[in-house]
Amino acid sequence: MSLRAQLMGLMACLMALTIGLLAWREIDGTRRSVHEEVEAASRVAVQLLHLVGQRDLEDARIVVQGLGRVRANEIALFDGQGQRIYTSPPSPYKPGRQAPIWFARLVSPDTPARDITLPGGRITVQPDPSRAVLDGWDDFLQLMLYAAVGLVAVGGLTAWTLLHALAPLARIESALRSLQRGDYGTRLPPLPGREAALMSHAFNDMAQAIQDNLHARDEARAAQASLAQSRELTQVILQRIEAERARIARDLHDELGQQLTALRTVAQVLSQDPALARDKGELVALLKRVADDMAASLQGMLPRLRPLALDRLGLHDALSDLLLDWRQVAPHIRFTLDVAPLPDDLGDTLATAAYRIAQEAVTNAIKHARAHQIHVGLSEEAQALRLTVEDDGIGLPTDWQRPGHHGLLGIRERVHALGGTLTLTPASPGLRLQAVLPWAQCTPPHANMHPVS
Repeated sequence: MSLRAQLMGLMACLMALTIGLLAWREIDGTRRSVHEEVEAASRVAVQLLHLVGQRDLEDARIVVQGLGRVRANEIALFDGQGQRIYTSPPSPYKPGRQAPIWFARLVSPDTPARDITLPGGRITVQPDPSRAVLDGWDDFLQLMLYAAVGLVAVGGLTAWTLLHALAPLARIESALRSLQRGDYGTRLPPLPGREAALMSHAFNDMAQAIQDNLHARDEARAAQASLAQSRELTQVILQRIEAERARIARDLHDELGQQLTALRTVAQVLSQDPALARDKGELVALLKRVADDMAASLQGMLPRLRPLALDRLGLHDALSDLLLDWRQVAPHIRFTLDVAPLPDDLGDTLATAAYRIAQEAVTNAIKHARAHQIHVGLSEEAQALRLTVEDDGIGLPTDWQRPGHHGLLGIRERVHALGGTLTLTPASPGLRLQAVLPWAQCTPPHANMHPVS
């Protein structure tokens, strides 16, 4: 049932109750008035007729005939044989009309007839409240008419007020239906009435909040999709960079290495020929020196482009060669390596990523952390490869994420591209870097780098 129907029903019940209370009060007042009037009239009539109680029957007839009708009483004269000699005339007040029987029963008093004994007869006084009851009925009808007119007027005004006050609810309902259908741009105009205005304001705020949340969700979804595409692109770029490095390393080793070897051989032959040596000794020495320098540069470039041990011997030996090279560069630092048994089908992408992360982490510890001990650990866990690099240096700087610090950011991108997790744990002293790389290289990226206190 609608609110409008409930309020109208409540008004109808209140009107019916009001009419019922008025009717009961009027009937009760009429009953009291009729009872008082009939009792008084009956008492007066009896007192008057007692004055003729000692007279004979004929004198009594003359008296009652002269008395006529006493209000609210019927007077009858009977002889000694019980024959009616006289009856008072009917009341001329509102002749021919009677109140309804049910109303008369409600308001008429139960007053018995009274007899006055005469010599040779009797007088009977019978109360007759019909005229007083009729007056009460007329007053009752008039009151009910006025009450009905007044209540109808009040009810009509109340109904109009309710319809006017509840009219904005239909617009609010229509707006809610529009929201339900997905039209989140729906707005309500200012509605009349304080409550309706508050509801329209609250509705507009709610619709705006929903629209803003959906817009933010769409932007977040688009950003997430863009981030996933960027990470996928990063992974592809890293793979292509590694592939290009491997190709360049092979070309340098195969072609330039052979040419350097030939150049050194020629220089060696020239240096051993006495005839050539007398005239071109300095040239031969310079040629040999250049060839040695080129060979040394080539040997230094190849591991940076692509660690040959990673392709030939595997990740364990590649990490061992990396730390061996660093021992020669930084002999004051103690390097340790702990590699657990790894599966043979580790994969080039995963092995290269682990090597590059370890290479960058050790480089940062040597150049920036001022470490004296560096430990590299590699182990296998459930469907993932765990790489740990620990040092006893000065720890993670507070501005490590500012522009220009690309080392840790590059590590993070590598880990994210493989769908792994990267954790930086400050130690006292030093820093512990841990990267967990899943076997499945196509896992959607979920990784976030966060320091752990």
